[in-house]
Amino acid sequence: MSASQNIKVAVDAVVFGYTSKEGLSVLLIKRKIKPYKDSWALPGGLVGDDESLEDAIQRELKEETSISFNYLEQLYSFGKPGRDPRNRVISITYYGLVKPDAFEIKADTDASDAAWFNIKNLPPLAFDHDQIVNAAHDRLKSKMLYQPVGFELLEEKFPFSELEKLYMAVLDRPIDRRNFKKKIVKFGFLEETNEKQALDGAGRPGNLFRFNEEKYYLLQKQGISFEI
Repeated sequence: MSASQNIKVAVDAVVFGYTSKEGLSVLLIKRKIKPYKDSWALPGGLVGDDESLEDAIQRELKEETSISFNYLEQLYSFGKPGRDPRNRVISITYYGLVKPDAFEIKADTDASDAAWFNIKNLPPLAFDHDQIVNAAHDRLKSKMLYQPVGFELLEEKFPFSELEKLYMAVLDRPIDRRNFKKKIVKFGFLEETNEKQALDGAGRPGNLFRFNEEKYYLLQKQGISFEI
């Protein structure tokens, strides 16, 4: 039996941002066209006939937010009938994690605004984008348990507490700080320096740490289990 098809292919991106002060956030755009005009949504759009998925998502991010990525990881395909009231649309979704202050976001094309929102305080989202964000967050939390994360998000030298804050923000739960440090240090991709943390008030400053890039990327490639 032959199938009748009139399906369009789109790409959407969940761009997570992280800062020590703000925690985990998501980059959203405000739509200036129907459907869902003036609603917040993930950056994305239809794939061109002569365009790869990777080129399409990079183009959409650049056009709608002015952000460019070296690498985005493919997440999942969303294709439930009715997810877009205009057409039958299958969305190939991607996700990534960046430092928001490394970019100057600027809305363009079919976006009237672009902004970061804390993941715990997201506005109502267009289409099924709330489901996409939830799926991406679950994937990121899972990934952090078998791959080291943080090199691109922390300063070159940082107190160990900053790495703890990063993991707690993404995992959205407390961690056993003593066991966490013991487990992380044993893998060898963190090096303790002789430099001390600058303190605003009283207290004993701790040493700063830095990533050993070679070991860090090797462990990222191999995959390890933190069992946090």
